[in-house]
Amino acid sequence: MSDPSEHGGASERGGLPGAGLVKGLAVTLKTMTSRSTTQQYPDVAPDLPPRSRGVIALSEENCTVCMLCARECPDWCIYIDSHKEEVAVPGAARPRQRNVLDKFDIDFSLCMYCGICIEVCPFDALYWSPEFEYAEYDIKDLLHDKDHLGQWMATVPPPPAHDPNGEPAKEETAAARKAAAARPASPSVRPEADQDPAS
Repeated sequence: MSDPSEHGGASERGGLPGAGLVKGLAVTLKTMTSRSTTQQYPDVAPDLPPRSRGVIALSEENCTVCMLCARECPDWCIYIDSHKEEVAVPGAARPRQRNVLDKFDIDFSLCMYCGICIEVCPFDALYWSPEFEYAEYDIKDLLHDKDHLGQWMATVPPPPAHDPNGEPAKEETAAARKAAAARPASPSVRPEADQDPAS
């Protein structure tokens, strides 16, 4: 027969038998007596964190149909179609071609809201909107086309202010470099020690 002290009995731990049960019941009693707060949703809109992930919005004029978002999507829930148009450029030897977006659909019944499409977009065509109230009675209605995705752009919050202690933005650095290059160089003055005493 094994000794109860080998298994860390109540006498070895220095506590009374049932002390853990009493401690657990104390937590339950404290929770029962504290005032509960109920959010009155949908009458009162909830205060969402600043970087909430609600629905994905599309800025159609920024999209160049590079297909990065569709290729990187792990759920393959982004469907894009486009065609090429020729654009006549004055002074150019031949017209240029540009992609024109025909279809941009996101199936939110498949989307897992990972945000990879927004991160990989090099032209800032996709944004997070904090709107989350777009439930549907039919799952087919969760397929949002480019017009529907464009309507969410009105709800996209402005970007947060730049951290003054952080690294300056690339645009600011480039503008400062360009301004420094455009400044005329000041004429150099020879010091008096270098001047010829005979002059």
